[in-house]
Amino acid sequence: MENNVYSLSNERLSLREINENDWTDIHKYASKDIVCQYQPWGPNTEEESKSFVKQIILDASKEKRTRYAFAVVYNKDMIGVGELNIRDFTNKVGEIAYIVNPDYWGQGIATNVAKLLIRFGFADIQLHRIYATCDPRNIGSSKVLQKSGLTKEGKIREDLLIKDGWRDSLLYSILEYEWL
Repeated sequence: MENNVYSLSNERLSLREINENDWTDIHKYASKDIVCQYQPWGPNTEEESKSFVKQIILDASKEKRTRYAFAVVYNKDMIGVGELNIRDFTNKVGEIAYIVNPDYWGQGIATNVAKLLIRFGFADIQLHRIYATCDPRNIGSSKVLQKSGLTKEGKIREDLLIKDGWRDSLLYSILEYEWL
């Protein structure tokens, strides 16, 4: 299964492996304050966006791949990134994350991305548990995770240092049999 090139899709959008040219589309949103307000990174400089893409491509080529980062393609435009990261091979645990250009917020795109990542994690990677975290102030992301079938497990206190101080994270998860 290692070093395959993956492409996922549904009736609304597709996820494909990221390539070097994607940095410009990533930079369009990663350079905006509103996009990274709940993140430890950003707003990105052009060099940071290029470096992000280079790291994704490097991670995709590793012998034992743990990071699957996909370009979100909607109406032929690259408008975001969805990721599945293997956190524990022995216990078959993965974490999903997504980011979408704010020009496309409120259209159900992030929910579609999350559902595709979950399907990929269970059907292709054979995970047992998939989780995601989000800032408690990020109501939109909480709704995405709930609509994607994840259950809120609780709050992890002050687990991430971001620009305005320590951030709590809400923890959501879904198990393979719940997804089936």
